[in-house]
Amino acid sequence: MGIQGFPGDVEQVVVLRNGASVRLRPISPDDAPRLMALCQRLSARTVYQRFFSPRRLRPEEAQAFANVDYRERMALVAEVGTGESDLIGVARYGPGEEAAMADIGLVVEDGWQGLGLGSILLKEILHAGAQRGIRHFRADVLTENRPALRLLARCTHIAQSTTSDGVTSITFRNLEDIHG
Repeated sequence: MGIQGFPGDVEQVVVLRNGASVRLRPISPDDAPRLMALCQRLSARTVYQRFFSPRRLRPEEAQAFANVDYRERMALVAEVGTGESDLIGVARYGPGEEAAMADIGLVVEDGWQGLGLGSILLKEILHAGAQRGIRHFRADVLTENRPALRLLARCTHIAQSTTSDGVTSITFRNLEDIHG
C-alpha cells in the first residue's frame, strides 16, 4: 500500500471528491520546470501560506526541490493530464533540526484545494517517511492558515504545538504509527 518512494516503484491513482483522477508519484529531477509552473499558478495567498513570503520559486530552488535522495529528503507530486501533465500538488519532507525528525511542507494548487488532495498527500508523505524509519515530523504553519492546522489535527497525532509571531510550530506523528 502507498508509494515506496523510488522512481519506477509503485505509483497510484486516487479519485478526489469531485471525481477527478489524480496520479501520485515520487518527484523526479525532470519535474523542476513543472514545479516552477505550479508555483506560477498559485494565488498570492497560497504562495504566502507555503513560503511565508510573497516570493516565487527560483529556478535553482526548483532544481533542488526536484532532486531528492528518496531517503532523508523525499517529495511526492500529484499530477493531472496526460503526456506533459500539470503538477497540482506537492508534499515533501527533509531533515529537521533534531535527529530522527523530518520537516514537512505541502502545497495544493488553489483550484484543487478542498477536494481531499491535501489529506492524501499528507498521509502518503508520512507513510513514505515511516517506511524510512522517520517517526516524528515537524511543520511550521501560519497561525491564520486554519485549513492546514485542521488538516494536521485530523490526520496526525500532535505531540506539541507552540505559537510565536503568527507561526504555529507543530511536532507530530503519523496516526498509522499510533494505531498500528
